[in-house]
Amino acid sequence: MPPAMTKHDQPMAVEVAGLEKFYPGTGGRGGNHALKGVSLTIPRGSIFGLLGPNGAGKSTLINILAGLVRKSGGTARVWGIDVDEQPRAARAAIGVVPQELTLDPYFPAHDALELQAGLFGIPKAARRTDELLQVLGLADKATAPARSLSGGMRRRLMVGKALVHNPPVLVLDEPTAGVDVLLRQQLWDYVRLLNRNGTTVLLTTHYLQEAEALCDRIAILADGQIVAKDTASVMLRGLESQELLIDVAAPLASVPEGLRGFGPDLTKPYRLVFRYAQDSDSVSRILEAIRSADLHITGITTRQPDLEEVFLKLVRGKP
Repeated sequence: MPPAMTKHDQPMAVEVAGLEKFYPGTGGRGGNHALKGVSLTIPRGSIFGLLGPNGAGKSTLINILAGLVRKSGGTARVWGIDVDEQPRAARAAIGVVPQELTLDPYFPAHDALELQAGLFGIPKAARRTDELLQVLGLADKATAPARSLSGGMRRRLMVGKALVHNPPVLVLDEPTAGVDVLLRQQLWDYVRLLNRNGTTVLLTTHYLQEAEALCDRIAILADGQIVAKDTASVMLRGLESQELLIDVAAPLASVPEGLRGFGPDLTKPYRLVFRYAQDSDSVSRILEAIRSADLHITGITTRQPDLEEVFLKLVRGKP
C-alpha cells in the first residue's frame, strides 16, 4: 500500500511552467511578447489572486488555461490535465467568468443556463439550472430575458454559466468591475461559499482590497512576467517601512535638530512623519527623541502598508 500523500505531495489545481505567448505582428510591425516564461502553481482548494496592470498578460494566461488561446511554449495543466494533450478534459475542469458580459439579450436566464449545460454535454437529468438560479438570487428572474436584468444580475448569471458543468476550478476575471458596493459584497460572500464547498478560485482584480480580503495567495504579473508570488501577509512584511505620524501642539518651521537623524518629513506645521523598519525598536527611540526635544505630542498615528503599495512598488520596479 503506497504511503498517504502529504499536503505538499498533492496535485495542484493549476500548474504553469515556462509559459510563453508571442503574438506575431502584422504589416511588418513587431509582435507582442505577452507571456515571458511564466511559472505558477495554484493549490487545490485555495482562492488565488492574479494581479497586474492592463496589458500585463493576465487575460492571455487565463485564455490559455481555458483553451481559447494556443501557447507558444511551456506547459499548462488544469486539475492535472495538460491543456494541449487533453483539451476537452481540461476545458471541462475549468469555468471562466469573463470581464465582458456575453449574454444573448433575448434569452431568459433559465434558458441561458440550459443552453450552456447542453454545450458541455450534460444530460437533462443531471443539470443544476434551478439550483444555480436559486443560490445566485435569480430564481424569480428565471423567465426574464437577459436584457431586462440589472448589471449585477447579469454578472451573477455569467457566474452561473461558468458553473453549469460543476468545474473544480473557477476563474473570475474582474468579477466586480463596475458593480456597486452591496453587490460586490454579495459576490465576495458567494465566492467564499464556493471555496468552502471545494471549488478552487482564480481571481483577477483591479480592486486590491478585494484581493486582500479574499485571497490566500497572490501573484503579481507585470510585462508578461511574474514579479512576486506569496501570501498577502508575507508581501506586506516585505515592505521596508511603516509610518508613525506625530502631531505636536506648537507649529514647527523645520525639523528639530535632535530628530533629523530619523529623517522625518514635516508634512504640515504640526505634523512629523517618521518611516521606520518593521519589527524594530525605532518607535521607542523616536518617542524618546521627541521628549528630549521638548515637543508636546497631541496625537500619534501608525499606518501599516497595504497591498496597493506592494503592487505599485513591484510593478514600477522600485528597489
